[in-house]
Amino acid sequence: MPELPASVRLALWMTHSWNGGPSTIEALTRSFPDLDHVAGDLTRLDTWRDLGERALFVALPRPGDVSRMPPGSVAAAAEATDAGECVFVAGIGGVLVPRLSEFGPENDTGTRVDWSAHEADPVPRHRLEMLDLRQVHRTLLAAMASHADHFERVGGAPWGPGTRSEVEVGTEARSWGVPPATPARPLHTMALAASVSRIADRTAGLRGLGSGGLDAATATSRGMLLRSLAADADDALTDATNIAVMTLAGWRPA
Repeated sequence: MPELPASVRLALWMTHSWNGGPSTIEALTRSFPDLDHVAGDLTRLDTWRDLGERALFVALPRPGDVSRMPPGSVAAAAEATDAGECVFVAGIGGVLVPRLSEFGPENDTGTRVDWSAHEADPVPRHRLEMLDLRQVHRTLLAAMASHADHFERVGGAPWGPGTRSEVEVGTEARSWGVPPATPARPLHTMALAASVSRIADRTAGLRGLGSGGLDAATATSRGMLLRSLAADADDALTDATNIAVMTLAGWRPA
């Protein structure tokens, strides 16, 4: 699976495309170099551009929290929640939701993404412009510290020697497949948040957490903490990406 969610990469590359960057086809190719097939309602991207949209935003919804998505249909929210991600335009409203799947015969499979379009309400520009990168970063660091304390109480901190190096590698931005014009400060927060989310999803199999010999209550508590940590990281990734999008679109200075 991609290092960054498909929607994050599409939001950055398509915003870059709409503001003097490569063509739509090239932006799609650059967004998904590790996928074998990209299909679906992608003509919507050119329609949005032709209607004056210059920023493509991202949301990473989860069950019980679609607050970063634009208001819209129940079907759109359900599909995006199931996928865990989507992109949207704020001015005229509209959502694209990806579905990742495998195809091909056994032992020779590829990965594809299919995008489905949904209508949605516009999002007031000021609601997006009020995002503050320093606050996003501080909130993420505070969440990591708080969860580390809780992990110590239930057994096994997620930032021990077994995982620290993986986080540090994840914050390197060189190979993340984003436009070269992506501003460095939000990209650093994006990289940290995406690494934390990825590690939270994979932690059960990491020896750094000492996963062997857990009783049922401890395992349940750890699972709840991991889901909470991943949610906090995904919120930070969403907000930092959208700050980068607004910078690429010229809504705020670099």
